[in-house]
Amino acid sequence: FSLLTGSRAPPVGVELRAGLYYNTYYTGGAIAMPPPLSDNQIEYEDGTPATVSQMAKDVVQFMAWAAEPGHDERKLMGLKLVSGSFVGAMTMGVWYRSINIAKKTRRIDFTNPMVRPQ
Repeated sequence: FSLLTGSRAPPVGVELRAGLYYNTYYTGGAIAMPPPLSDNQIEYEDGTPATVSQMAKDVVQFMAWAAEPGHDERKLMGLKLVSGSFVGAMTMGVWYRSINIAKKTRRIDFTNPMVRPQ
């Protein structure tokens, strides 16, 4: 975003070679890429003003989307995994409680041992 919107006139005292442009966000300030965006280059269907900032935001959002084509599938798979784990945990909890309830609630009475005849 910053590289797309950082093109400016060079500050006083900065000399640039031919074919270089000044960008405040590029290391050293001199870059061979001319300013890629300018106001009103495109027209949005919904009437959004086509400012450099808006177009740079759109480019960055598109590049982030294009860089991870499997994002939506991974997100859906993660949702399925979490849902399945929740259902499995609930099932195991009910099963554990129903099987082990007898062990947990039993009562053991200790009585006097039988007296042996002598």
